[in-house]
Amino acid sequence: MTPNSQRIGHISIMLKTIQRTILGEPIAGTLPARVQSAIQRQQDQSEVLIACVQLFLVITFSILYALSPKTFSANTMFAPVPYALVGYLIFTLTRLFLAVKWRLPGWFLSLSVIADMFLLMFLIWSFHIQYQQSPAFYLKAPTLLYVFIFIALRALRFDMRYILLAGVTAASGWLVLLGYAVHYGDGMSSITRDYVLYTMSHKILLGAEFDKVISIIVVTFLLALVIFRARRLLVNSVSQATAAEDLSRFFSPEIAERITRAEGWIEPGTGQTREAAILHCDLQGFTKLSMAKPANEVIALLAEYQARLVPIIQKNGGTIDKFLGDGILATFGAAVETDQYSAECLNALEQLIDETHVWAEERRAMGLDPQVIRFTAASGTILFGAVGDKSRLEYTVIGEPVNLAAKLDKHAKIERAQALVTLHCFEEALSQGYKPTKGSDIRAARDVGGVTGLVDLVVLSNAE
Repeated sequence: MTPNSQRIGHISIMLKTIQRTILGEPIAGTLPARVQSAIQRQQDQSEVLIACVQLFLVITFSILYALSPKTFSANTMFAPVPYALVGYLIFTLTRLFLAVKWRLPGWFLSLSVIADMFLLMFLIWSFHIQYQQSPAFYLKAPTLLYVFIFIALRALRFDMRYILLAGVTAASGWLVLLGYAVHYGDGMSSITRDYVLYTMSHKILLGAEFDKVISIIVVTFLLALVIFRARRLLVNSVSQATAAEDLSRFFSPEIAERITRAEGWIEPGTGQTREAAILHCDLQGFTKLSMAKPANEVIALLAEYQARLVPIIQKNGGTIDKFLGDGILATFGAAVETDQYSAECLNALEQLIDETHVWAEERRAMGLDPQVIRFTAASGTILFGAVGDKSRLEYTVIGEPVNLAAKLDKHAKIERAQALVTLHCFEEALSQGYKPTKGSDIRAARDVGGVTGLVDLVVLSNAE
């Protein structure tokens, strides 16, 4: 690489860094249509709020005008302010109605911004008529401060274009009023450089008026920059929230939250040692059923089976680790640490048994064969973390309780049990506050296939 190309590369990096510092983090990729729709709905709601604030302001202007003293004669002077206020009130009510019923087009929103500033500048201009003073009189009106209210009002939409339009319109309007005051006042003789004379008379201090214009422009661009940065942050946040919502459909909510809230890049092989309970659910005879039934019936049965069991598991603090075809592997105390993992597991197991009985009765009532579901559980020390490679990761649990819960599923047939757990898990659950509502049958020193040594088991529900 030549020195010139290196220099160009450094300059490019520096410019990108400056751009990111000023404008904030860029929006990553193209926003999904549903995210754009969500942002648009938020902006539509903001337009209703803006219209309500405009209605409040026009009512406030009307009250202030009604209470202010009128120094001109109604017979000799036309009072334009009431007509302007009535016209603006009609425009505001129309705008509010349209904002509630429909999405306002961009040209109408721009017209509204200009109408706001025109009303304010017209009211300020009318002061010299109302109080029968030279035009320079209105340059000292504190009503100009309402400009910043109208500019800030446009920030509610989170669109910098309308903020810039409001600021440019306000600055231009004030320059027009300044030019009118000089031209229709005493001309160039009305201009002074004496600040004291300016404050004590109707003289015009150009520096003071330009300061007002500069303040309007600076506040406008700062607010526009804030909104631009905030909008980028909002869009990225909405995108991440939508991604988290989508992830929760494929992962458990706890895993989705770990992924989206991770402080750094999740690397494979990272994990923690936890004390947890493992629950294994199996739809008996599903493989044979899937070969005998049409695919749509098989998928419908599987979906109903999962829809009945998953909410019960999650309600009791469990996390779905994975779906194993017709099986469900759930953990208690792995994704979210808890001191009652075994108690939560067996509470869930009892409720699952009740649900299977309800489901069986419903299927019999419809003339269908009831489905038999087996439940097995074990507890102990497990490793919870991310496995895979950098291109494909999966949060899972590893350890003896995981293997034991799976192997107990086959052994449950030998014990003729619908729900089979280790004695260790059962006693641990009792110590954690679990109160059995079903009978328990201890089966000591059982030889479980694939497990070294004998295992003490407890049957919580016999197979029918």
